[in-house]
Amino acid sequence: MSKKETPSFVSRNGIIADKEYVKWIADVKQRFRNSQIKASIRVNTTMLEFYWSVGRDLVRMRAEQKWGAGVVKQFALDMRESFPNEKGFSYSNVKDMKRWYLFYYNGITKGQQVTGFLGTEKGQRLGGLMKSLETGHQLGDELDMPQLFGQIPWTHHTYIVSKSKSLDEALFYINKVVSEGWSRSMLEDKMANCLYDTQGAAITNFDTALPAPQSQLAKEILKDPYNFEFLTMKTKYDEHDLEEALVENVTQFLLELGRGFSYVGRQMELQMPGGQSFFPDLVFYYIPQHRYVVIELKAVRYIPEFAGKLNFYVTAADKLLRGEGDNPSVGLIICKSTDKTIVEW
Repeated sequence: MSKKETPSFVSRNGIIADKEYVKWIADVKQRFRNSQIKASIRVNTTMLEFYWSVGRDLVRMRAEQKWGAGVVKQFALDMRESFPNEKGFSYSNVKDMKRWYLFYYNGITKGQQVTGFLGTEKGQRLGGLMKSLETGHQLGDELDMPQLFGQIPWTHHTYIVSKSKSLDEALFYINKVVSEGWSRSMLEDKMANCLYDTQGAAITNFDTALPAPQSQLAKEILKDPYNFEFLTMKTKYDEHDLEEALVENVTQFLLELGRGFSYVGRQMELQMPGGQSFFPDLVFYYIPQHRYVVIELKAVRYIPEFAGKLNFYVTAADKLLRGEGDNPSVGLIICKSTDKTIVEW
């Protein structure tokens, strides 16, 4: 056997791994990871489109009226007989296909109001579903699966549909899963804690102060109420005490605010040309939406005077902190309690 044909282990000998090589390898690795992600999304999308089409068929053909109440079970048995190695044709899974399609079909044909995402970039990416909502549907119309749905695993879809009480709520969680990469367990936890009912429920003036797309995006940042049980406070405390406690527990505070917040500073001095200085309590940056969030803390019930001061700080953040590509800044008042009418007015 010649030397060329002699077995040998592959080793790293004979290469100069300079910075250019290291950078190239890192780039190739990232490209490969991206290709894996894209491939998995394509596979998931193809499967979901098939599931959607089966659900659509069962609804469109009024299968149970035509062939009897056992048609879904018979369909599952027939498909499993032809494809015995496929796990997707269990009776429960086929029922989920129908329920999945029917949830969105009913939501549209019965005229459910979708308030949350029509004005947002993510909402517009819902493609066929959003187009259907805008143009209106007659009872006999069919729905195409929105493109965005392909980015969400099947088990997430089934859970969202089983727990959501409205189309708006389902779309809220769909957007959260895609934008924040929630696992199934995270989705279950967020829905169990009624995130939809609290996030966006905060009373705001965003509808009048910001353009439609921006107003809804800004609402997604806030929730009501905030849970500060991680703080140990004395019976009587003021704004300074609350601020000190939140800064000392800033990690827990960031978790309570929600994923994507970055702490910028506290009591940042805003010096005016006339010599006056003002000090907003806390400033954060919300990375997913590229905007500053100014927070004012109050240890008492809300009164209208609070809004004027906060608006002043929000304007200052827009003028002095907001950079190219940043969205308008928003403000948040955290106080003991509120009267909804006073806040709205």
